[in-house]
Amino acid sequence: MSSTDSWLRELRAALPAHAVVDDPDVVAGYSRDMAMLAPSGRPSAVVFPADTAEVSVVLRIASAHRVPVVPRGAGSGLAGSSNGVDGAITLSMIRMNAILEVDPANRLAVVQPGVVNKALRDAAEAQSLYYPPDPSSFDWCTIGGNLSTNAGGLCCVKYGVTSDFVMGVEVVLADGEILRTGHRTVKGVAGYDLARLFVGSEGTLGVITEATLALRPKPAAPVTLVATFDSTAAAGKVVEAVVTGGLVPSLLELMDQTCIRAVDDMANMDLDRDAAALLVAQSDSGGERATQEIAAVASACEQAGATLVHHTDDAQEGAMLLHARRIALPALERIGTPLVDDVAVPRSRISEFLDRTAEISRVRDVVIGVVGHAGDGNMHPTICFDPKDADQYERAFAAFNDILEVGLSLGGTVTGEHGIGNLKLDWLAREIGPIGLRVHAAIKGALDPLGIMNPGKVFAPQLPVGVRPELAVVGR
Repeated sequence: MSSTDSWLRELRAALPAHAVVDDPDVVAGYSRDMAMLAPSGRPSAVVFPADTAEVSVVLRIASAHRVPVVPRGAGSGLAGSSNGVDGAITLSMIRMNAILEVDPANRLAVVQPGVVNKALRDAAEAQSLYYPPDPSSFDWCTIGGNLSTNAGGLCCVKYGVTSDFVMGVEVVLADGEILRTGHRTVKGVAGYDLARLFVGSEGTLGVITEATLALRPKPAAPVTLVATFDSTAAAGKVVEAVVTGGLVPSLLELMDQTCIRAVDDMANMDLDRDAAALLVAQSDSGGERATQEIAAVASACEQAGATLVHHTDDAQEGAMLLHARRIALPALERIGTPLVDDVAVPRSRISEFLDRTAEISRVRDVVIGVVGHAGDGNMHPTICFDPKDADQYERAFAAFNDILEVGLSLGGTVTGEHGIGNLKLDWLAREIGPIGLRVHAAIKGALDPLGIMNPGKVFAPQLPVGVRPELAVVGR
């Protein structure tokens, strides 16, 4: 690797003065994302490109000097995907925040990666259209970050995840070349689906600088249901009944008792603090169809022995009920530093997963609150603890690994939407096996032969299962 002075001089000569920052105090703020306990390093500089051409310049210089590059959006990630690497360039995409086009006739939008998810949703809504991917951080996470991790959110049960809406992307490759792939047509199978190859790659294959995204017609105002249960098994029965009954709500979310009480403590919503589980469902099918769908979900809740079933077509009341779900993570943060897990299991195994997670909480003697997207089986067990307490720290990470083990044993995956980052390096190897790792490495080697793109992420040096993430050697 060349000396920092040499490549910094080249960057400053090639880019506007305000685009390259190496002030230590500023750079420190770009060392990590929301995964507060994932390992992180200190970048040497943060670069704020304004367009694709400037990104290309950065990567040409980085490639020539073999300097690692870490792409970054809003920093809302929960797996350490955009955490800094010592001596690297952190490439912040926040200045590339233009919605370049909203095309109602073809139901698509063309956006830069720094566009905030909610801004795109609002722009689409102004044209009576809808962009469905709905992460809980939708009001500040960026489309680039969503693409990087193939983010999902609350509406996946009906609409799918980010990759289901990607029609094409513009990507700057590791050597600075610019690749445009995909199409603006509804159908298109010319060659490999390279656009989706980059979605979910967590910045390890290139930097997405533009995306063409499919939009949907704006849905009707939702009908909302909330139900409580005295056991997780009862809530699990409802989820199974919804799926087997052919119902497709636009949203089906779950909270366990720890989350219910944390939210009630924070927002004074008069929730049932004795309930073991709470479900929130919505249907945006409109009119009588939405009413019938929610009535069918209500019937399933009653048959499962729900202690409360309430539904409403009042939009304001529905938003208030959903608010309880959206603030679950901030509410849990009041209990302790959160270590957020992200496990997806078959929907028929949700109640078993919840029960086994509760047992992990008891055995490891740590607080674990579970909130999740019940409609697609994506659960977010959140371990709350004091990281300054060495014993709690050890028990928290032991519980984290226990939960991942349970997820795999139930036929699930170690990440449904947050990504691998550098928090789950060893677990990816467990899930995909040596052949899967070899294929990953072959793709990485073809697109990034020097290994400068976000090193130490996704499938960086493998660790023995159970090794604490902070012991990983990142970017060295």
